[in-house]
Amino acid sequence: MYAIVDIAGKQFKVTQDQFVYAPLMEGEEGASVEFDKVLLVDNDGKVEVGAPLVKGAKVSGKILGHVKGDKVVVFKKKRRKGYKKRNGHRQDFTKVLIEGISK
Repeated sequence: MYAIVDIAGKQFKVTQDQFVYAPLMEGEEGASVEFDKVLLVDNDGKVEVGAPLVKGAKVSGKILGHVKGDKVVVFKKKRRKGYKKRNGHRQDFTKVLIEGISK
């Protein structure tokens, strides 16, 4: 069984006991969260597509921690002008364990 769920504007295909790195959410480690924006549910080949959401479907999870992603290096250069600029960025994510999908 899997579901496609909208978490903070991004869509994720989730199954039970899976880890998802979602955009940063409020909440402490160990807190439970529920996502009710379920777009699609597949239950052993029986697919139910929402218009736009599946009624009554929820995905429950547990926040495992807040982490940072890999560093992305931004490098700008203008040739023959002596201009170079280097910058880095690390995005904040929330690690969520999907505990169950209910219809």
